Amino acid sequence: MKLLAIDTATEGCSVCLWHDGESLSRLEVQPRKHAELILPMIDEVLSEAGVSLSQLDSLAFGRGPGAFTGVRIATGVIQGIAYGSDLPVVPVSTLRALAQRVYTQHQADRVLAAFDARMQEVYFGAFELDADALMQPVIDEIVIKPDALQLDVAIDNNWVGAGSGWGVYEAVLLNSLGCELAHVYPDMITRADEIAELAVNDFVLGKAVDAEQALPIYLRNEVAWKKQS
Repeated sequence: MKLLAIDTATEGCSVCLWHDGESLSRLEVQPRKHAELILPMIDEVLSEAGVSLSQLDSLAFGRGPGAFTGVRIATGVIQGIAYGSDLPVVPVSTLRALAQRVYTQHQADRVLAAFDARMQEVYFGAFELDADALMQPVIDEIVIKPDALQLDVAIDNNWVGAGSGWGVYEAVLLNSLGCELAHVYPDMITRADEIAELAVNDFVLGKAVDAEQALPIYLRNEVAWKKQS
């Protein structure tokens, strides 16, 4: 299977070409240049692999949550390629992809992923590893104030935290959870590598959609605080 994945939802701008279990990827951490970087990175990866868009089976993208502008960039780019090449798209949660990266790099099988959502809130998700070594959600993803976080899932020191939300609100989140964690990785960001890994399995499960259904997930509609009248 050949699948092209992109992600621009967090600080990283990344592309990954998955080709029958092998991957070729690029990552640039330049938050203000995602729109400028993403298309040349796609061209570079496809050219290096000698693969054309017509040879792909599917596309995938980090559908959010994350930075509003970054999520919009990935959505617009992937929809444009999908329309132009008549390819299906697998939308992948960026929180889930972050949890998958934590497993890939640190072998943690229970991850509390949190991005700083600004406005004194975090995007938050809890994930556990399944029998296929893929992260699966155990709660619905939410946007919430860190001091209001309450989970229906039992959390103990076998869990780890990851993402920018932990970098900003670690003490508050731990207080809300009522326990310490095994470790916290506040500097972890999403990559297209894990978007691709998760998308390949989701594609087999029939979760690919047409271009017009490849939509962003913001979890929150407001981009900024409204001015007081």
